[in-house]
Amino acid sequence: MTRFLVDDMHCDHCAGAIRRAVQALDPALQVTVDLPAHRVEVDGEPADPAAIARAIREAGYTPQPLAD
Repeated sequence: MTRFLVDDMHCDHCAGAIRRAVQALDPALQVTVDLPAHRVEVDGEPADPAAIARAIREAGYTPQPLAD
């Protein structure tokens, strides 16, 4: 599982944009968003953390990797 803190994610629209951006990499990836905690978790194989972070940045947000 890959986890990110996304402090600039503030609403359901933000959460949806991040979900769509990550799933555009691979529709089989499971994306869980905890909006109040500003956390995004991505599960699935292969889940390339660098590609996921890049997709989130390209959607307009600032992901910070979280340790497992």
